[in-house]
Amino acid sequence: MQDFSISRQFFKDVWYLTKSYWQSEEKKKAFFLLACILALTLGVVYMLVLLNQWYNSFYTALQAYEKEKIYSELWRFCYLAAIYIVLAVYSYYLQQCLIINWRRWLTEKFIDIWLKNKTYYHLQMFGHATDNPDQRISEDVSMFVEMTLSISIGFIKALCTFGSFVLILYNVSGPLVFTAFGQQWSINGYMFWASLLYSLLGTYITHYVGKRLVAINFVQQRYEADFRFSMIRMRESAESVAFYSGEEQEKQVFTERFKRLMENFWELVTKKKQLVWLNSGYSQVAIIFPFMVAMGRYLSKEISLGGLMQISSAFAHVQNSLSYFVDTYTSLAQWQSVVVRLTFFGRHMQEVSEDAEHFHLERFATANNVETEAMQVNLPNGEVLLKPMSFVLHPGANVLVKGKSGCGKSTLLRAISGIWPYVEGKINLPSNNNLMFIPQKPYLPLGSLREALLYPGNKPLEDAEIIKLMELCQIGYLADKLEVVADWSHVLSVGEQQRLAFVRAHIQQPLWLFLDEATSALDEDTEARMYELLQSRLAGSTVVSVGHRSTLNKYHQLVLFIDKDKKEVTLSPNNL
Repeated sequence: MQDFSISRQFFKDVWYLTKSYWQSEEKKKAFFLLACILALTLGVVYMLVLLNQWYNSFYTALQAYEKEKIYSELWRFCYLAAIYIVLAVYSYYLQQCLIINWRRWLTEKFIDIWLKNKTYYHLQMFGHATDNPDQRISEDVSMFVEMTLSISIGFIKALCTFGSFVLILYNVSGPLVFTAFGQQWSINGYMFWASLLYSLLGTYITHYVGKRLVAINFVQQRYEADFRFSMIRMRESAESVAFYSGEEQEKQVFTERFKRLMENFWELVTKKKQLVWLNSGYSQVAIIFPFMVAMGRYLSKEISLGGLMQISSAFAHVQNSLSYFVDTYTSLAQWQSVVVRLTFFGRHMQEVSEDAEHFHLERFATANNVETEAMQVNLPNGEVLLKPMSFVLHPGANVLVKGKSGCGKSTLLRAISGIWPYVEGKINLPSNNNLMFIPQKPYLPLGSLREALLYPGNKPLEDAEIIKLMELCQIGYLADKLEVVADWSHVLSVGEQQRLAFVRAHIQQPLWLFLDEATSALDEDTEARMYELLQSRLAGSTVVSVGHRSTLNKYHQLVLFIDKDKKEVTLSPNNL
């Protein structure tokens, strides 16, 4: 991970993340909000110019004891300050409106890409270069939008402030006349040159001290996400850990990840401490620096007290605008690390999504059959898992996929479903609406039990019909919990989840039903009940099962056997 540097590539990355929103269907609203924010920002800068002029008028009147002028200037300050406050408040409010709209749109875009072509699955299974996509979508998008807008608006404000006050400072500071090397010298607008030199020196030192912040911030965000993920994973697998009494091993994982997090955090604190030393000293010296430089002309009565205060105010504004890089260095470093993480994640997702559209396996829609032509299944490293196979599965003939453990039975189903990318050849399938795949551990979404039963669709069904199917699948005792919202994957046992999956099958009524050891947690009697229900209620559906039990034989007419040693697949009648 590189140190902090504002390079051309960095701005390309920012534009890569930014352009889609500002070219989207919401661009008119976005540009309108941005125009309003810029107008208010310019208004704020203009009020600062008027307040700077007020310094001269008020302190000059104060020095001359002009009572009426003093009270007049105090009243003038009140309405100038009131206008300034209104402009600042609405500038902030509109910035937040733009941030909310931008974040919502960009989050939805990242989620769309993440879900498209099952990118989430491919990243999880094969995308080892991308860590914690949840954090990148939920946190990094928010940080990117907020920091991009605030830093950009801050830079524009600093630029406008500099342009507004540099002439004021140049004119009011006058010439500095001094003798050096036996010659008289005169520097016009010397306060401007002093502020420029002061800011450039502070900027250089700050960059030299803090350039490592990007790398540290980048790693810190990853360690934070890794630590949080380990605890989430523990929570999701609480029962398994409890059965194994694996608390000590889990604690070691937590401790190790937290140790890395804290070590990097201390490095971050140390680096920020150096910057706090620098920035605190820099800002405190900046308060007295203009007085030190301009005091000679004031004491010689070349400028009034009002002029001195105006010089001090103008110097502060010019110095602050020139020191914008110093003041926001930590934010800039964090911004760059967020841009790097989000850009890499976005491009990686896009690549994975596009690759998924160009799998070597040609997929064609057919009316009824499942037919493969020279379909070869490979491992991610390129090794052949299953040699080219050609077979035809006809409707009405249930198929049992058999073979030794590790021969590729589940991977074959993944290849047929389209989620395994390392496949070559051709396959003909009915439309997705007529296919249903049930894995060994069914997925139960967060929400009510009704939503879990209807997942992944929302097929309208009367409660009485749902309850009837639950009773047939031996989970009728949950009928009174249809509207209960819970994390059902932790509430229900694996056996209950598998029976719930069969309820789904009866609700969806697919023409082809693929079961990947979908009864492994059921006793033989319950398993028999589930298959008998399929035969009686889904007589028009063809079942393809992966399983090891011999009790499954009687429910299937064909056997698709995988020879683990030869890596070959053969289809033959089931001789029971």
